[in-house]
This record gives sequence, structure tokens and C-alpha cells, in this order.
Amino acid sequence: MKFRAAVLRQPRTPITIETIEATGLQPNDVLVKVAAAGLCHTDLEVIEGQLVYPMPIVLGHETAGVIEDVGSAVDRKRIGERVVLSWNPHCGHCFHCERDQPILCETYIGHGPQAVQIDGATRLRLDGEPLRTMFYIAGFAEYAIVTDACAIAMPADMPLDRACLIGCGVMTGVGAALNIAKLGYGESVMVIGCGAVGLSSIQGARLAGATTIVAVDRNKERLALARTMGATHTATVPEDDAVAIARGATAGRGVDCVLESAGNSAAFRLSAEACRTGGQIVWLGKTGVNEDVAFRWGALMGEKRIVRSSYGGARPNRDFPMLARAYLDGTLNLDAFVSRHIKLEEINDGFEDLRAGRGIRSVIMF
Repeated sequence: MKFRAAVLRQPRTPITIETIEATGLQPNDVLVKVAAAGLCHTDLEVIEGQLVYPMPIVLGHETAGVIEDVGSAVDRKRIGERVVLSWNPHCGHCFHCERDQPILCETYIGHGPQAVQIDGATRLRLDGEPLRTMFYIAGFAEYAIVTDACAIAMPADMPLDRACLIGCGVMTGVGAALNIAKLGYGESVMVIGCGAVGLSSIQGARLAGATTIVAVDRNKERLALARTMGATHTATVPEDDAVAIARGATAGRGVDCVLESAGNSAAFRLSAEACRTGGQIVWLGKTGVNEDVAFRWGALMGEKRIVRSSYGGARPNRDFPMLARAYLDGTLNLDAFVSRHIKLEEINDGFEDLRAGRGIRSVIMF
């Protein structure tokens, strides 16, 4: 079949809308008619050449839609399901999968940099040549082909332009609070960076019962939004002393947990300074893989625990429906995340907004 997709042919060049072709479904594949796809900062990293993939490639990994066809090994009753797509297929039996770390699956890690499907093959073609797939989804297209296990059913009344956000930014942030940090009632938290992941982290901390939540960002509008989502204190950097604010709210100790989602050297250093002795730090943001980050050694002492998390400990079959229910019952705010609905042809404008820090998420509507 043929359909339209947003294709990146070279880093630091505009994305173009092309007609591409898909091969037939493999037994465990599902064909999803895409309804909505969010523009994530990780997509921008590929465009800017910071995250290197073979080209040409179709980006997009925050995706929701409707199953239109299935492979021979998939229950045909799934046709018509409204789904959110997960970008973490995994084998289930390698060293890391058996240790309950699917994000480190050897097959997933091995094939990811090749921008192919989990079986090592491509499903898309452009001008007769293989077309690469980002994060096993390639969501900036009218259709996506993923494995059956990566298409997670949604409630019938879940809006798909909100549902798509669950697939990456919301899962990463809420999951960091609930699954990685395992926050408890009455704990204190600092969230550094109030984009989609950070605002989700704030809401995850609130859902966990944290009573002191310090939001840190450069943008005062985002901090005001953070207040509506559960932040009890805010710090505008670099004007405010975020460490002093954290200590002032915690009897001088520092916060029990820092959830960092800004992805820069200053944010990483702040996370170590603001965390109390015996506390924990979860790094969600990232900088260049070959860049150095320096710390004051004393800030790392005191039995602090540091972990890096890419997907908030996601168990999509468990977590995606939970997040959808939280949205539908009003305890998880996703409406404020959608800054702009755009057409596929407006994708470059959407990424310009992301570069400039305008809004939280642009969502392509198909």
C-alpha cells in the first residue's frame, strides 16, 4: 500500500512530505491508521544531528490511532481497536528481559540504531529503496506498522490527540515518579524542567502523594502551568536560588527526590545539590553522549542514589490504560499539554516552535 509520510533525508534539512510504500504485514504485525502524533524533543535531536540514525527516515514515536489490519498470528478481533503505540518492543527472554529490564532488551538495543523493525527488517520503502523507521514506529505518517504487543488498547472515550502523549512524554514523567522513584505519601520532590516530561513528573509526584513539589524552569509561564498540575513551590532559574528554596521547604535538608528532565549540565548539577543526604536522583533528560558533565564532589556524597531512566519503567499493558483512566477521571491533566494542532504539511513549523520553546506539544492530526 502507498500513503503519505514526513521524511527526513538528511540532518539539518527540512522534512518533506513524500508518498511511501509499505510491504505486507508479518505474522505479528498490526497496521495502524494514525490519528495523532506528538512532536517530541527526541525527534528534534535526530533532525539536528545530535542523535544519529541512517537516512532517509520517518520520525515520530508519540502516536495513537486505530488498528486497520493485522498479521496472520494476531487476533482479527483487534481490528478497529483504538491504540497508543509503545516504542519499546522486546524479546522477553534475553539477559535484561529476564531481569525485568525490557528497556535494555538486547534485540531492542541492537536493532534500534539501525532504524529497522524488531526483526531487523524494514517495512517501508521510498522510491524503491528501504526507508528507515525511528523507534520502531515511524509515527509521522498516515499509517504505522508495529508489533501486536506494541499497540496498547485505549478506552473508547479517550481522545486520541491526548492519548498519543501517553506513548512517550507522559509515560516517562509519570513513570519516573511512580515506577522508578516509587515516591510515597508526604515525600518532597524537585522537578527540574517543565516541558511535557517534567509536567508529567509533577503530576506523577502528586498522584503518589508527595506534599512538597518544587518546580524549576527558566520559563515563568511553564512554572505557572506547573502550579496548576501540583507544584507547591517554583524557582525561576537562574534568577532564583533553587537549592535554597528546596531546603527552605524541607527544614534545611533538601528534597527526598529530584526528577531531572531539562537535559543540560546545569540541571544535572542542580539535581545533586538539591537532593538531601540519603535521597534519590532520577535523570530523565540527556545531553550529548560524548559530552562531559562536572559535579562538586561533595554534592554526590551522603549516600545519594542516582539512576538514569529512559521510559519511566514502562509496562505499557499496565501503565498506558492506567494513565488513560487517570485522564478520564480528571486526575491527570493532558489537555494543557496540547499547545497546537497541526497538519502533516506543517511539521517543520511545529519543530520550529519546539526549538524556540513555544508551547508544550504540537500534535499532528490526520
